[in-house]
Amino acid sequence: MKKLIITGCNGQLGRAIHEQYAKDTEYELIHTDVEELDITNVDAVLALSREVKPYAIINCAAYTNVDRCEVDVDLAYRINAIGARNLAIAAREAGAKLMHVSTDYVFPGTCPKPLTEFDAPGPISMYGKTKYAGEQFVQQFADKYFMIRTAWLYGDGHNFAKTMLKLSEKMDEIGVVMDQFGSPTSALELAKAIKYLLPTENYGLFHGTCEGDTNWAEFAQTVLRLAGKSTRIEPISSEEYKRRFPESASRPAYSILDNYMLRLTTDFRFSSWQDAIAVYMQELMG
Repeated sequence: MKKLIITGCNGQLGRAIHEQYAKDTEYELIHTDVEELDITNVDAVLALSREVKPYAIINCAAYTNVDRCEVDVDLAYRINAIGARNLAIAAREAGAKLMHVSTDYVFPGTCPKPLTEFDAPGPISMYGKTKYAGEQFVQQFADKYFMIRTAWLYGDGHNFAKTMLKLSEKMDEIGVVMDQFGSPTSALELAKAIKYLLPTENYGLFHGTCEGDTNWAEFAQTVLRLAGKSTRIEPISSEEYKRRFPESASRPAYSILDNYMLRLTTDFRFSSWQDAIAVYMQELMG
């Protein structure tokens, strides 16, 4: 059996990856999270890789708390940049493929058009900067890699949709930003894309988000409507949000990713964000 090392296995994407491969007899999944593997320690990463001899490493591990990254800068670089470097080094030594997940936050969010893999990054937050450094390390050290940038991810775990549902239990009105645009993406849809690409030699950088776009306020309204909640969403500006939460990090205003490389090189297509969130909410609400 082909062995896959999964990092960040307890996160939303890690769990979706497990679900995708649960009945697949071709692969054996080696699940790791921070308790089993410290990806910031190159010796630990190399030791596991030498023991397992993986066909591929799928890196779902990341420090994704955007606001905390502004404070925990060293930790963010260790996990998002050095961790990616270490996995790339191990993959190269093992002759394994590396599947690395990155983010729309590598872009500044100032370009009012969907961004392709050929557009230049320019992160404005420490989260974005550390993830972009990770991308550069992967390109520098890995021989056979897939790198997928995704955005607004939700799945089995802590996410925006669940936050809105929790707030709706105790609030009649929730203020949500209406001038930041992106593509809410189901972890299940992203896991399907990863499973599609992994057996191929179609290496390189890809954007991977659900089709279509929206803003946070409209996304929140959709979540509450699908859940049958009557809580009202108050659309507010990013400026107003910053006044209410002055410690929050800067976020891209427009970070809609165009899955251009997938269209150019494959027949794989993501579901629309509306269809994907409907499937997710149906499962969540039982």
